[in-house]
Amino acid sequence: MLWTRKHLLTIEELSAEEITLVLDTAASFKEVSSRTIKKVPALRGKTVASLFLEPSTRTRISFELAAKRLSADTIGITAQASSITKGETLKDTALNLEAMHVDFVILRHSAAGSPRFLADRLNCSILNAGDGAHEHPTQALLDVFTIREKLGRVAGLNVLILGDILFSRVARSNIWALVKLGANVTLCGPSTLVPPIFRELGVKVTTNFDAALREADVINLLRIQHERQRKTLFPSIGEYTRMFGLNQDRFRLTKPGVLIMHPGPINRGVEIASEVADSPRSVILEQVTNGLAVRMAALFLLNGVQSPAASTPAS
Repeated sequence: MLWTRKHLLTIEELSAEEITLVLDTAASFKEVSSRTIKKVPALRGKTVASLFLEPSTRTRISFELAAKRLSADTIGITAQASSITKGETLKDTALNLEAMHVDFVILRHSAAGSPRFLADRLNCSILNAGDGAHEHPTQALLDVFTIREKLGRVAGLNVLILGDILFSRVARSNIWALVKLGANVTLCGPSTLVPPIFRELGVKVTTNFDAALREADVINLLRIQHERQRKTLFPSIGEYTRMFGLNQDRFRLTKPGVLIMHPGPINRGVEIASEVADSPRSVILEQVTNGLAVRMAALFLLNGVQSPAASTPAS
């Protein structure tokens, strides 16, 4: 199929075919990072601005490195270094970037819907790098890419997403991507953080962690989103760890080939024990590696090119 979208705002609006196209394109780009010269000329002459108004390590560096690997000129802007600290609006900041002929704006913002807000007002392409508790589309794409790469498929797999589902943009994007690609998704965590309404998205909801572990082919753990919660929704961190932490004893309940995933940052000793995070079944660092290829693919497709040019290094 041909990619026709100008923006990458949500997984919800993508078809299974579009998701697969991104994954296939990312597979073509993954090899680039292993070369001596880690660049291709696909975005030569283009300018990519990363506007990160929330803290980020993996996503920000991954997007900026992806743009550089595609030979784009890059601009990195954080909240502390922008005129937003002086009272400038998001719209005015973005319009000023566009006045400098920026071709792509990668936005992370605490307000849900902010990437859509810019997409409706700017002519350049907008990529959502996480908007509040709404969506994080490239994280979901790199997660399903990793699952497909390690297990050979997504359809028919039992995927357990564990933790703070209610406030997690990663969970929402993953649910959309996994269901569209045919996986069986189960959500697990405290009932205050995994409300039954999520069943409307075509997933199972449970608080029985041990039972869910035994059936899972993939376990994707999420940290507690303290920064988005307005009140405490469980008794204590210690209680959460006792009930829902993936420790070594619980890890022994899982299938021999289970994949352990986490979008980061990890809170070791809370949602996951260090021994599990560092075990051979963990693909957490592989997710980071794959994130670079997925974000290269996203920028590449949004630039309007339909077949990877990854075989030609930049001069």
